[in-house]
Amino acid sequence: MSIPQTGGGPIESKSQLVEYLASGCKPKADWRIGTEHEKFGYCKDTLNPLPYDGPRSIRAMLEGLRDRFGWAAVQEGGHIIGLEKDGANVSLEPGGQLELSGAPLETIHQTCDEVNQHLREVQAVAETIGVGFIGLGAAPIWSHEQMPVMPKGRYRLMTDYMGRVGTHGTQMMYRTCTVQVNLDFGSEADMVQKLRVALALQPVATALFANSPFFDGKPNGHKSWRARIWRDLDGARTGMLPFVFDEGFGFEQWVDYALDVPMYFVYRDGKYIDALGQSFRDFMRGALPALPGEIPTLSDFADHLTTIFPEARLKKFIEMRGADGGPWRRLCALPAFWVGLTYDQGALDAASDLVKGWDSEAREALRVAASVDGLQAETHGIRMHDLAREVVAIAEAGLKSRAMPGAGGMLPDETHFLNALQETLESGQTPADELLARYNGDWNGDLTRIYADYSY
Repeated sequence: MSIPQTGGGPIESKSQLVEYLASGCKPKADWRIGTEHEKFGYCKDTLNPLPYDGPRSIRAMLEGLRDRFGWAAVQEGGHIIGLEKDGANVSLEPGGQLELSGAPLETIHQTCDEVNQHLREVQAVAETIGVGFIGLGAAPIWSHEQMPVMPKGRYRLMTDYMGRVGTHGTQMMYRTCTVQVNLDFGSEADMVQKLRVALALQPVATALFANSPFFDGKPNGHKSWRARIWRDLDGARTGMLPFVFDEGFGFEQWVDYALDVPMYFVYRDGKYIDALGQSFRDFMRGALPALPGEIPTLSDFADHLTTIFPEARLKKFIEMRGADGGPWRRLCALPAFWVGLTYDQGALDAASDLVKGWDSEAREALRVAASVDGLQAETHGIRMHDLAREVVAIAEAGLKSRAMPGAGGMLPDETHFLNALQETLESGQTPADELLARYNGDWNGDLTRIYADYSY
């Protein structure tokens, strides 16, 4: 989850919001890659989730990273709730999932180095206090009642609201993890092309990275239960957004959509003010019940954008949001997948051509099928395995064309970061399929084996 935004003057017209999004446009030379990933922490002896406080806890992890590796603490209400260093930050999801939000970096080599360094630091601290971390799309065994609650005002408000607007919201908050990548655009037209490709092909990422076949201690009938959760969470702020594919879509149409999404909060003086279900349009008229007479600032709008959760999200960059959290080596495959598809014009055009004939019904059907059947999904005459093979080939061509060397020139480009996906395509086995095979094979139905065999 995002940290509160700061700065920005008062909003006097909708055009300022459009200009805010448009200010994200950058020349290609300035495009960067930001990788985010979440993981579950647990006590090694009990296999229970980490509490916030205590000798083996989230707080102990944050303090250990701060003291040993030079991170600066982020506080809320007297509690350490995050860390910052060199353009990156470590933050907490509602149930204590530890998230790295990486710095904007030029190449996948760099962002993968950052991920590796972070996980080595987490390992070093965790080993001293008897803690482990695991990358999965959903907590395989823990019940909702077992999950801790992090001391963040935003989450207290969201927990209450989620129960009113959907059936799976608190599952998403407390018992799921994802890996995401944030990417830039050069113009409004470039943003539109990238966002359409991102939404249409997000089910392919869901299928390739499917890694949550267990929930509440047993198989759940889905390859990605995390993706299933997002289908019944809050229809006002989730989904595949058919309007993005309408003629004339641009920054203004995204602003209109965002203004119609009900609010969660307003952040003032270090506190979250309850604005649940209220209207940002009313806020702009000075008629917000939570703050009567006050008008919002651009930072309030930036905060509001972080409460919108579609499969791909527009801010001053585009977030790819469809993949489960996963094993260490696959964390670098997601940015490789999306950078290859979108940062080379030839690849982006090929991806656009691939999806341009799909209607909203087909896109939604792919989303549903990916969550249930992963790489084995079939719908509307589309076989996911065949589609994924074609999409990964486009991404590989895009990375070759980018020709970004690494390791002091020893690596000619970034294509090797797709190796994990190539192996999945060759075997037909996603991480979820591998987990189910272990569960039904050498684990003999003992799901606790997942911690020893799949932790970082």
